[in-house]
Amino acid sequence: MKKEIKEKFTELYGGDGVLFVAPGRFNLIGEHTDYNGGFVFPGAIDKMIMADIRPNGTDHVNVYSMDLGEKASFGLNEEDAPKEQWARYIFGVCREIIKRGGRVNGFDAVFAGNVPLGAGLSSSAALESCFANALNELFNDNKFPRMELAKIGQSTEHNYCGVNCGIMDQFASVHGKKDNLMRLDCRSGEFEYFPFKLDGYKLVLVDSRVKHELVDSPYNKRRESCERVAKTLGVDTLRDANMAMLEAEKDKISPEDFRRAEYVIEEKDRVLEVCDALEKGDLQTVGKCMYGTHEGLSKLYEVSCEELDFLNEVARDCGVTGSRIMGGGFGGCTVNLVKEDLYDHFIETAVNKFAERYGHEPKIYPVIVSDGARRYEEQ
Repeated sequence: MKKEIKEKFTELYGGDGVLFVAPGRFNLIGEHTDYNGGFVFPGAIDKMIMADIRPNGTDHVNVYSMDLGEKASFGLNEEDAPKEQWARYIFGVCREIIKRGGRVNGFDAVFAGNVPLGAGLSSSAALESCFANALNELFNDNKFPRMELAKIGQSTEHNYCGVNCGIMDQFASVHGKKDNLMRLDCRSGEFEYFPFKLDGYKLVLVDSRVKHELVDSPYNKRRESCERVAKTLGVDTLRDANMAMLEAEKDKISPEDFRRAEYVIEEKDRVLEVCDALEKGDLQTVGKCMYGTHEGLSKLYEVSCEELDFLNEVARDCGVTGSRIMGGGFGGCTVNLVKEDLYDHFIETAVNKFAERYGHEPKIYPVIVSDGARRYEEQ
């Protein structure tokens, strides 16, 4: 990837730029809790966006996407927003830095990625984090702290891409640390690293390779449900709610909104249970909580789909310690915690049974927990 990016940069712009990378992420547990002020437990992975970037002495940005084979050029004022959807992520990062009193001048860039698209691994956050980190170094002497870079990416999604997302994806992409997961308090912004060494176990993503497109934005609708319930309960977010409070106001809440809130409240507690279990080396409890999350996302939050429920059942039948849908939902991956001696059997069974049922094989991505956004240096 590096060689191809460098060659394309030279072809388009002449000379050489500076390489930056930012990773995708997986989330062990804590799904759809970030925008509810709760806890999440992500880690950065070894799949990334890589960009070669160089200031060009103008007030215009020229960017080439290797994966799409497309070019985009735009100015740096609000009215200069590019028509290409993918380029709006980069434009948004530029604008959000400028809004915060930072400096962005014109630059040339070529980028590519190996974060699987549609798998729930946050390729968009990796793109935002890569460019935010690069522009912070190239134009701003790294004056923005890393959490602010994450917020720049989040604001890009809100203001330029139409997704009212929480902070988790950008946070994990920016703050990732090899062999560590991070428990992030999405309300306070405080976080803590937890060593994540899986002696005798492996973590693997099974990508269904399906993405069910829905007419409206199910992500934003779930968030609206949670906000309505929080308002009814008289709390800022569902972080401050419990099941007793929810039950007490049940007659004022629609059945659908009640189910959404029930899932979020239960998930908040599961994240903390997993943290305690990891500190004790109790992976059986971690696995039990993962299955609980899948059940909640499928039945209460209703963001799963037939294919992901099938993969979860296969994992359970194969004796996998923990398995759940990962990401926004309606397709993408399951994340699976598997004993090493069951790993080959599980992968073979999942691939064969899924292909038999749905006519195509799922993709398998072993998870390696890696470092966050950075200037690229040869390992």
